[in-house]
Amino acid sequence: MKTVRVGLCGLGTVGGGTFKLLAANEAEIADRAGCHVTVGRVGARRDRPDCPTGGVPVSRELMDVATDPDVDILVELIGGTDTALKLVRTAIANGKHVVTANKALIAEHGNTLFAEAAEAGVSICYEAAVAGGIPIIKALREGLAANRVQWLAGIINGTGNFILSEMRDKGREFADVLAEAQALGYAEADPSFDVDGTDAAHKLVILAAIAFGMPLEFDKVYTEGISAIETVDVDYAEELGYRIKHLGIARMAEKGIELRVHPTLVPEKRLLANVNGVKNAVLVEGDAVGPTLYYGAGAGAEPTASAVVADIVDLARNLALGQAPAVPELGVRTTAIARQPILAIEEVETAWYLRMTAEDKPGVLSEVASICSRAGVSIEALIQKEPAEGETRVPVIILTNRTREEELNQVAREIEALESIAGSITRIRMESLDG
Repeated sequence: MKTVRVGLCGLGTVGGGTFKLLAANEAEIADRAGCHVTVGRVGARRDRPDCPTGGVPVSRELMDVATDPDVDILVELIGGTDTALKLVRTAIANGKHVVTANKALIAEHGNTLFAEAAEAGVSICYEAAVAGGIPIIKALREGLAANRVQWLAGIINGTGNFILSEMRDKGREFADVLAEAQALGYAEADPSFDVDGTDAAHKLVILAAIAFGMPLEFDKVYTEGISAIETVDVDYAEELGYRIKHLGIARMAEKGIELRVHPTLVPEKRLLANVNGVKNAVLVEGDAVGPTLYYGAGAGAEPTASAVVADIVDLARNLALGQAPAVPELGVRTTAIARQPILAIEEVETAWYLRMTAEDKPGVLSEVASICSRAGVSIEALIQKEPAEGETRVPVIILTNRTREEELNQVAREIEALESIAGSITRIRMESLDG
């Protein structure tokens, strides 16, 4: 059998998991690839005692792996976008196929990298960049190839999902759960990429590019985190039959494409509403197949390594046959869909959950309803809670029907200007996810 040699850069959580998986399942991988797949060289700035590399040469200078003539596939698992970008470009220039789990690299530099790879006649594979071990890239690119994707919505950051799940299940506050997530290793010491939505935005733009055949446009994704979510809103959502999830949503709307990451009220009967803990899930609506759900472990050494090795097998199988790798690149299609503009968030239409604090006196709700009516914002439900003992103000919760965000913003400003309303309105978007 032919031997395909892998140059593995990075021996961290995912890199170590990949090295071990290639060794543990060597026979199965050879059967499926039609060739032996071996790690011929490792690039790592430091050793990892729990992942001995045996007789595999280890280079401290990563670029040595990218230029090694005996390396067929460069696997980039170092993270970040500076050194990783240089490493991948060097590998491409030296005729290496590339496998990466680096969502930031693909989201921010993918357009350039795919163009360079096409010119060099090599492939970039990135299944592990989105949702860990869930094969969502292959599902979109291959399994749903016959479909026009109408929309997709996903829980694509496990840290945020863990936090919101704990807040709902145990009534805990955001800061308390975040601290636990850091202690458990779910969140980094600097958790901002997870909780502010950047990580999910990186993944969403990759999914949207595949689904709609559009360029990667990370700078146009509307991104909102979960740090402002309060337990009281999680509780009210539950009472009303909803759960709050941090979703990435890409939708083909009438006037353009929506790309947005934000907290969302989802009906509790929907499958996505019941994805808890650190799990990920992506719901895709295709015109032929209808809704399909992809669920599983979105991070971790073994699940992510599973996706990395799947890409390696795809490439190795074709290299063994002496064929150009059959894994297609993320490319821009020439259809009208690919030329649609990205909508500004003000143009997006959603339903809304609004919570405000109002004086407990006659006429307040009438004033609020009149403001909504004049703006054409239809109220689906309105609930006024009883005041706490000794309090003269009460929580008021409104659920609206779908309306453009620009109109909702104006309504919120007018309501907040009322003397009977204290402070600002808490606003959370709502999605039915029923197509």
